[in-house]
Amino acid sequence: MAIFGVPTLEDLPPVAGRAVLVRVDFNVPLTGGEITDDLRVRAALPTLSWLQEAGAARVHCVSHLGRPKGERDERYSLAPVRARLAELAPGVELGENLRFDPGEESGAGAFVDQLVEGFDLYVNDAFGASHRAHASIVGPPRRLPSAAGRLLAREVEVLLGVRSHPDHPFVAILGGSKVSDKLGVIDALLDVCDTLIVGGGMCFTFLAAQGHRVGSSLFEADRVEECAALLARAGKRIMLPEDITALGPGGTLFEPEAGGEVRQVGVSLAQGWMGVDIGPGTAAVFEDVIREARMVLWNGPMGVFEDPRFAAGTRAVAEAVAASRGFTVVGGGDSAAAAEQFGVADRIDHVSTGGGASLELIEQGDLPGLDALREAPNA
Repeated sequence: MAIFGVPTLEDLPPVAGRAVLVRVDFNVPLTGGEITDDLRVRAALPTLSWLQEAGAARVHCVSHLGRPKGERDERYSLAPVRARLAELAPGVELGENLRFDPGEESGAGAFVDQLVEGFDLYVNDAFGASHRAHASIVGPPRRLPSAAGRLLAREVEVLLGVRSHPDHPFVAILGGSKVSDKLGVIDALLDVCDTLIVGGGMCFTFLAAQGHRVGSSLFEADRVEECAALLARAGKRIMLPEDITALGPGGTLFEPEAGGEVRQVGVSLAQGWMGVDIGPGTAAVFEDVIREARMVLWNGPMGVFEDPRFAAGTRAVAEAVAASRGFTVVGGGDSAAAAEQFGVADRIDHVSTGGGASLELIEQGDLPGLDALREAPNA
């Protein structure tokens, strides 16, 4: 059955005896030619198994890996991924990196023709790439009966559900470095959420909009007016830090031995001091709000959590999200990495596989890959 108008596997014509092209997201981390985390490969297995069990004569996956810039670069070869896939899903094929051909990112029709040649059906299970109008995402649904795979369908169900009919109180938590990346999603979330918590480097542009000094913290001067307008619109629904963990002059991130004092301060920072995490008081306030929510969406860390000195705020939020009584969603990217690092990922109801795609879907209510599937011949 279609989800938000997007056809799913059950909406395909009979699969038995057919050749199926599957767009997956196997953009996995590699070190020295070895996969360090095969989560994205394992995430595709429910779709691949369904196709095999339905009697597909051929299941052929295609994916990108890294940014080879339209030419063959063996550093980005999918060979190690192909070997792992053979272990997890015997009989399923995997082509070479789509981005070895410039036609992938340009959306060239001739490249789409090459991709679909010899195939009867198309399945998109690459949520993390579906916000890009690349050839392998938007081209095949114009030519073949198509559907969303299990992973993509679940992302659509959860994230558009959050956007269109959330449970209340609905608490959204946004962090990360640049506020400019998230102004659109903040605007969209203010239409539906009860409380919007802002932390991470992006909070300092909001604090500046309130007239606070931000010292040497991350700060986007050209976005202050937009942040001020959002604060005026939201009233008390936007929660900002009340105290900050700051690194003093001479200090260096990830280098404790370099010196530099670490201090808990208020929300006005002296020159030379850098805000690197929310303070303990703020963490406690945020935790209380999160724990009482009926629905929680979290995207972006509260500080530089990769440095153990500045991980406390993100850890507190991660644990509060995991302990919440409501339905919890983590929007991929650094938030998913933090949830994993702090051992709470298995207590989150939905961890998205696409950071940028999840934000764009919530902001826009659609993605190029979803729109293409709605136009497929069988939709």
